Amino acid sequence: MISMLSTMQDGALSISRILAQGSGPHGTAEVRTWTGDGVRREDYARTGRRVAQLAHALRGLGVTGDQRVATFMWNNAEHLEAYFAVPAMGAVLHTLNIRLFPEQIVYIADHAEDRVVVVDATLLPLFGKILPQLRTVRHVIVVGEGTLEPPTGVEVHAYEDLLAGQPEEFPWPSVDERSAAAMCYTSGTTGNPKGVVYSHRSIYLHSMQVCMTDGMRLSQADTALAVVPMFHAMSWGLPYAAFMVGASLVMPDRFLQPEPLVNMIATERPTFAAAVPTIWQGVLQHLDAAPQDISSLQEVVVGGSACPPALMRTFQERYGIPILHAWGMTETSPLGTVARPPAGATGEQLWAYRASQGRLPAGVEGRLIGDGEAVLPWDGESVGELEVRGPWIAASYYRDDDPEKFHDGWLRTGDVGHISPEGFLRLTDRAKDVIKSGGEWISSVDLENHVMAHPAVAEAVVIGVPDEKWDERPLVAVVLREGHQATADELRDFLAERVAKWQLPEHWTFVAETPKTSVGKFDKKRLRQQHSEGHLNVTTFS
Repeated sequence: MISMLSTMQDGALSISRILAQGSGPHGTAEVRTWTGDGVRREDYARTGRRVAQLAHALRGLGVTGDQRVATFMWNNAEHLEAYFAVPAMGAVLHTLNIRLFPEQIVYIADHAEDRVVVVDATLLPLFGKILPQLRTVRHVIVVGEGTLEPPTGVEVHAYEDLLAGQPEEFPWPSVDERSAAAMCYTSGTTGNPKGVVYSHRSIYLHSMQVCMTDGMRLSQADTALAVVPMFHAMSWGLPYAAFMVGASLVMPDRFLQPEPLVNMIATERPTFAAAVPTIWQGVLQHLDAAPQDISSLQEVVVGGSACPPALMRTFQERYGIPILHAWGMTETSPLGTVARPPAGATGEQLWAYRASQGRLPAGVEGRLIGDGEAVLPWDGESVGELEVRGPWIAASYYRDDDPEKFHDGWLRTGDVGHISPEGFLRLTDRAKDVIKSGGEWISSVDLENHVMAHPAVAEAVVIGVPDEKWDERPLVAVVLREGHQATADELRDFLAERVAKWQLPEHWTFVAETPKTSVGKFDKKRLRQQHSEGHLNVTTFS
């Protein structure tokens, strides 16, 4: 049967369209890059002209098709220029995670077959050590002042010299909206990192969701502080979404410590910010010691790991700033959910919605899989592994077959939780982090949140450790706030009022800092290793 066709035009959803919108109608919006004592400003109109110059320069280096152009950069104006120039000209942007181990970076760059790498000068000491091992790289472009001795077959160029004299307009090609635009690799906590390739179409649709009222609600009235790295999951889509609607961007460059971040907020007055919870823990501790005016912030979105409800309440009650939970992963572009409470929610009911990961939007389908591959109901009680699918969700990895991750057209997230009839997702753990004790499941995330509600606790990480009787029991690793004291007895008594007796951890340890992954998540694998090797001083209650 032949279906009736519409009478609508079929315009491609492309990065060049987002670029045209941002640098044209929204040309007065700005990208402001922090320098340590202020900002350097570039309006979007100028960004558009420099993007064209960069595209011409890359053409001159032999980037004529879908070659991969990598970045080894902080969040700054030049990185934003690469974000647009590379995909808009038909090539593929590859953001290298500067925080991965050197051997992982080498694997990723070789696996993606990067031809050109744009490198921040402050990162040259790190990049210079791995460059001789990169088999496919032929050109290195250095942003800022710095020198690099290249191996044979590799040319080094200065970013500004390459752009100088290039035309400020570029004949952007018409691209298939399903063709590759950018790629990012997972952090690789087990095995080699996996490559996720985003299309022009997926980035365009994802950018629209970021701006929607049930997304991050970004608009032309906003100035967004993009703390989340541009080398991680496309900075949660903020650069493209900001250009789409004309929101200005504040880029922190390498100044990611609490003090400069607070200074950025106080001086540049952003209305919106996005970062992992550990960033906001540090900001809060700095504000306790050195108060500043951060009242411009109207909303903060957190993701990457569960945000402690105590942190959310403190920001709300002390500063009037709502922290919104979001959930996603590299494979979901990354926006999957945002926890905006429904109209009419008040009191503790409102906080329950805020503590969830949020509601699945129209562009993300979700389902829960239980034992025996049974699809579980959305009843707010049935617990299973979350699977998702949609137009900005990965269907496979790049040159890496992983059938365990993709199931019947769905992405297996590895997250465990339940979904309410209203579509609100509440994750209770990662599948690999659930503590299975005596045939029952204990949520490490719930225990962490309860412990971090204690006023003396800065961070708490919970892992399962072997137990002869119960198979596994929880161990709590605690980082105390500066100037505060608490004993394991005190914290255990505090927790006993909040969880069932059988969930109460017997094992406690105090650490100076918790191990974290390259993107700021708690690295429970390393903590388990420290425990198994006897490096933790553990107090055990009988």
